[in-house]
Amino acid sequence: MDKRDFLKKFSLLSMSVLPGTAALSHLIDEMDEATLDQLTTDEDFWLKIRAGFRLNPAYTNLENGYYCILPEETLEHYLAHVREVNFLGSYYMRKLMADNHTIVRQKLANLAGCSMDELIITRNTTESLDTIISGYPWKKGDEAIMSHQDYGAMLDMFRSVKERHQIVTKFISLPNHPKSDEEIVDLYRQQITKKTKLILVCHLININGHVLPIRKICDMAHGLGVEVMVDGAHAFAQLDFKIPDLNCDYYGASLHKWLGAPLGCGLLYARKEKISKIWPLLAAEVLPLDSIDRLNHTGTKPVHVDLCISNAIDYHLAIGAQRKENRLKFLKKYWVDQIKDNKKIQINTPFEEERSSAIANVLVIGMTPQEMATRLLEEFKIWSVAINNEAVKGCRITPSIYTTTAELDLLVDALRKMCGE
Repeated sequence: MDKRDFLKKFSLLSMSVLPGTAALSHLIDEMDEATLDQLTTDEDFWLKIRAGFRLNPAYTNLENGYYCILPEETLEHYLAHVREVNFLGSYYMRKLMADNHTIVRQKLANLAGCSMDELIITRNTTESLDTIISGYPWKKGDEAIMSHQDYGAMLDMFRSVKERHQIVTKFISLPNHPKSDEEIVDLYRQQITKKTKLILVCHLININGHVLPIRKICDMAHGLGVEVMVDGAHAFAQLDFKIPDLNCDYYGASLHKWLGAPLGCGLLYARKEKISKIWPLLAAEVLPLDSIDRLNHTGTKPVHVDLCISNAIDYHLAIGAQRKENRLKFLKKYWVDQIKDNKKIQINTPFEEERSSAIANVLVIGMTPQEMATRLLEEFKIWSVAINNEAVKGCRITPSIYTTTAELDLLVDALRKMCGE
């Protein structure tokens, strides 16, 4: 085997397809004539999807928002990548890593609907958006707008930037049950002044699953000369969309959530004409100012994680983005509809289909979020997470594509018992 064949073999090996992917594709093909609505509620179909996951029988996992566990076939790909990189050692890093990284990055850009020149692979949403916040060309007195429901890591970085550059941070509080998109847009509009430079907005709020009207917010802000940075940690691969359609300037996401990639990978999108203004978090080699690669220097990283992004994309596409979104919305609606009229229950998530997806937040009135989460786990063996935000208080319930309606019936029964019924 000559050097060219050797490089080709081991470069393509990283993209190989294991039998599991073929089996999943066959399952999807069998259901090809079924409509989206039929598949959404076809429990037999989703039980077959569930069979591809190794699930802990000690509890019902309804906390998939932090990290969506990998299906077994993606996990096997991941382990194969670890072994391959370990087998080749520094030869892989010096000879094969760059080409494979480009393949995966292009595949991810295709999924996001943008140019590879506008997207880099990061380690998570925090790294992505903090790169923009810390690298923005702030001047004393500049203003940034955010909400109390935004993720803590971004708010922490804004606090740091405020102390360092003497900028002004302005907060809004978003209603859990808005009357219209315009109500949300107006909350951001009312805070904009001539000094406003950047708005941080969640595509899908992590603590209660509220999907915000991103395109309308971006169009409004741009009309007033303000840029928009979107936290898409929970939206990317949970909702079916393309980033450029949102008309945002920057977008960050974590791929270990709804794409089902291994822990430790994310993406950063930056509109091409905005890249040159951002200072990198860590200094890179000399590159053109409009090269997004300037923002991607982090030193040596676990490349096997990045390789597995390709396999996670294959799995996501095999199921189908719209099938996945529809199923997740159905699961949330399935359990919420059963208890939303209970006077002892408070739902902190919009009921409308277009304003939410898999995630919902529920509070048993009279209990603290932590009391709820503890009792759900210890008494009913249901794993969730307590949310004690000043604007949202309750337990976050996050099913996945492997979650069954029977498991959600257990949740509904538990909530009713916690209400004293």
